[in-house]
Amino acid sequence: MKFNDGFWLLKSGVKASYGLQVVQATEEGDGYNLQVSTRPIRHRGDTLGGPVLSIRVHSPTEGVIGVRIDHFRHADPQPSISLFPDAPPIPSVSLSRGSSGSEPSQSTYSLFTAGLTAEITSNPYTITFKSPKRTLTFAGAKYQAIYDIPHKWTLNTAANSSCLAQDPSSNPTPERTPEYVRYVHSELNLSPGELIYGLGEQFGAFVKNGQSISVWNRDGGTSSDQAYKCVPFYMTNRGYGVFINHPGEVEVEVGSEKVSRVGLSVAGENLEYFVIYGQTPLEILERYTRMTGRPALLPSWTFGLWLSTSFLTSYDSKTVSGFLQGMQNRNCNVRVFHLDCFWMKQYEWCSFTFDPDNFPDPQKYLSEIKEKYGVKVCVWINPYISQLSPIFDEGVKGGYFIKRKDGTPWQWDLWQPGLAIVDFTNPAAERWYIEKLARLIDLGVDTFKTDFAERIPHTGVVYHDGSDPMRMHNLYAVKYNSVVFNLLKEAFGEGNAVLFARAAHAGGQRFPVHWGGDCESTFEAMAETLRGGLSLTLSGFAFSSHDIGGFEGHPPPEIYHRWVAFGLFSSHSRLHGSGSYRVPWQYGEEAATYMAKFLDAKHRLMPYLYQLAINANQTGHPLQRAMFLEFLPDRTTHSLDRQYMLGPSLLVAPVFVPASEESEYYLPAGRWTSFFHPERTVVGPAWLSEVVPVDEIPVWVRPDSVLVLGPADTRRPDYELSKSVDVQLYEIADGHVSFTDVPSGEGNGIAGTVEVKRTGGDVYISVVKGVVEMVTVTVFSTELGQKSAGDAKLVHDGAGFRVTVRPGQTEVVLTFT
Repeated sequence: MKFNDGFWLLKSGVKASYGLQVVQATEEGDGYNLQVSTRPIRHRGDTLGGPVLSIRVHSPTEGVIGVRIDHFRHADPQPSISLFPDAPPIPSVSLSRGSSGSEPSQSTYSLFTAGLTAEITSNPYTITFKSPKRTLTFAGAKYQAIYDIPHKWTLNTAANSSCLAQDPSSNPTPERTPEYVRYVHSELNLSPGELIYGLGEQFGAFVKNGQSISVWNRDGGTSSDQAYKCVPFYMTNRGYGVFINHPGEVEVEVGSEKVSRVGLSVAGENLEYFVIYGQTPLEILERYTRMTGRPALLPSWTFGLWLSTSFLTSYDSKTVSGFLQGMQNRNCNVRVFHLDCFWMKQYEWCSFTFDPDNFPDPQKYLSEIKEKYGVKVCVWINPYISQLSPIFDEGVKGGYFIKRKDGTPWQWDLWQPGLAIVDFTNPAAERWYIEKLARLIDLGVDTFKTDFAERIPHTGVVYHDGSDPMRMHNLYAVKYNSVVFNLLKEAFGEGNAVLFARAAHAGGQRFPVHWGGDCESTFEAMAETLRGGLSLTLSGFAFSSHDIGGFEGHPPPEIYHRWVAFGLFSSHSRLHGSGSYRVPWQYGEEAATYMAKFLDAKHRLMPYLYQLAINANQTGHPLQRAMFLEFLPDRTTHSLDRQYMLGPSLLVAPVFVPASEESEYYLPAGRWTSFFHPERTVVGPAWLSEVVPVDEIPVWVRPDSVLVLGPADTRRPDYELSKSVDVQLYEIADGHVSFTDVPSGEGNGIAGTVEVKRTGGDVYISVVKGVVEMVTVTVFSTELGQKSAGDAKLVHDGAGFRVTVRPGQTEVVLTFT
C-alpha cells in the first residue's frame, strides 16, 4: 500500500500517526514492552490522547528478533500462522539497557541473540538490526505508523475486496464499505546494493526491488503479477530474512514507494515481523523453517516420472493403457499416473466418484494398471463442491460449507455450477471430506492432486469456528492440504505421504509437493516457471515442480524437448497439459530417446537427490537453489534466474532459446566438470555462450564434489540406493576430507557413509559406517589425470580414471605417481 505523494507528502485524505518516542519500557521474558507515543512528549499535557503504539521487541528463538506493533489491543484474531509446529524454539537472548545522552528520555535498549543485535533508541524511537560485521537494516525515525486511508485508495487490495466479493452471483448484497481503512505500517531500510528475494512463488522479476507485491493468493496463471503461493517472507543478499507473521493480505513495497525502504502494511490493528539472521542464506532458511515448519520426508517413488491424462483429453482405459505401454516400450517408465478432473462426471466436481461411463469398475482398472505398469495412482480433487454433485445436499444438510451471514452456503458459478466450498474449520466437515477420500484410497488411489483453494471468499461469509475470513483466505490452502496430507500419512505411514498441490502459504511447505500452476507452452513461460520455483524455494519450500511442456497450448517439439530436460532436473517431474497430451512420441520419436536419457540420469542421481530430501526434512534446505544460496560472495550470482543449483554439487542451466541461438549461463570460481561429458572442464568464473543441441542440457559438477550414483537402467527411482553404486570424485583438492551419507531409500535411514580423503597423489575412498556396495570409483581430475597411474587397476577412459571395485571391498586407495 502506498500512502505517500512523493517522499514528503501524504496522499489526499490519508491520516498518519508515526511512532516517535518511547515513553515507557519494561523488560519481560525474552524482550521489551515499549509504549511509543505518536506526538512529542514535552510535558504531562502531551500525554492526553493518542494514539500510543504498544510495541514488543523480543527473541523467540536463536538468531531471530521480532517486532510486534499494536494499536488497539484485544484478543488475537484467528486464524494465525502456526509457529514452531515441528521443532521447538531455541531460546537464546540477552538484554541490556544504556543511555544515548544525558536525558532520561534518551535511553537505549539492546537484545542480542546468536550474532543478531537489535538496538532501540527511545527519542527518536528507532530500531537497528546488526550482525557482528555490519548494520543489516533499521527502522528509523518515523518508519513505523498507523495510517487511516480513504477506502477509495484501496481499490486494488483485498481490503477493498476482490472479484469474489464484487461478483453479483456470489455476493448479491455486498456490505457497505467503511469510509476509512486502518493500516499498520513499518519500513525497513534498503542499503545500496541490497537485493530482495522470495515472497512465495512470484513469477515476475526474480529480484523484487522496485515491485509492489500483495501477499494474497490468486488464481492468475504464471504470466501475471498474481500468484498461487504467496508467502510473507523475504530474504536479502545482506545476511537476513524478514518473516511477516500475518496470514491475511500483506502489502510489500520493495523500494517501490520509498526507493531505499521496504514497506510492510496490513489492514487492521497489529503487525508483527521477525528479522532472521544467518551467517549463510541456508542458515536463514533453516531458522525460518524452524519457525514455520519443515518439509515432510517423501517416499522415493515420488522422484520418478509422473504422467497425466492432461485436462481436456480422453481418459478411456484404452488410451491410458496405450500411453503407459508406450512409455514402457520407450524406456520412459512412468512411476505415477495421474487422472485429471474428468475421472469424475462433468459438472459434478467434486463427487469423488469415478465416471461409470469411462470407469465401470474403477477398483479393477486401477489394480490392473498398477500391477502391469508398476505405477502409483494419483487423482485430481479440489475443495469445491458443485451443486450438481450427488453429495452437495449432504454438505448443505450437514452444514459442511462456508456460509453467508444469513446461514446459506456461499456459492458461485465460476468453476462449477453453484459450487460451494468445504469449511475445514468444521471438524464434522473435515471428517466428511476425509471419508470421501478414504474410499478412493480403498479403491487403489495412492495420492491426490490438491488443486485450487485460491479463490476463497473473504467478505460477507462466516466460518464454523468464527475465523476471520480475511485472515483465512491465504491459510485456507494450508488447512486443505494438511487435511489431505495427514489422511495419506495415516493410510500409508510416516514418510509415505505426498500431494501434488497448487496453492500454499507460510507453513504450507510441510505438505509437499507443490507445482507451479497454469503456464503457457512457450520459452517465456518456461522462464516464468523457473523464476517462480526459485522464489518459492527461497520462501521455505524444499521441492518445486511444474507442467512439463506447459499447460496451455501445444508446445512445438523444440520447446517440449527443452522443458523435458528442465523438468527431469527438477525435484519432481510431471508431464501434464490442458487440451493435448504430453507423451513424448506426440513430439517425434526422438523426444522419447531424449526423455529416456534424462530420466535414467535422474534415476542414477537418486542416492544424491534422496539424501537432499532427507536434509530438507531436517534443516529446511531446498533441493533447487538460487545460485546466490551457494555462492553469496560472488556478486554475479545475485541476479541469476535462468540457472540454479540442484543441491550443493550440480549446476543446471536450462535452455530458453531456439536451437540456432546461443544459450548463456555462468560458472562461478573453480574448475567445473560437465556431468554428461566429463572430458569437458571449464575454469570459472566464466560466462559461457554456446549452441546447445536439443538432446542436451548443460549440467555441471562443482569442484570438490563427491557424487554417489546408482546403477544405470533401473527404470525406477525407488531401488536400494546403496547397492551397486559408482562413487564419482570431481576435481578433489589436496587436503580434502568429506563424508557422504548414502540413504537406504526407506524413510530417513542411512545405509552407510563414504569417506573421501586426498593427500598429495593419494586418494582414499572408504565406507566408514554401515554398508555401501561400491562397484566402481571414478576420479575426474585434470591435475591427477596429467600424471601416470601407479595402480594397474586404474583404467583411463578419456574423461577420468575408473576403478572396478571387488565385491565386498570397502576401501579403495588410488596412488598417482
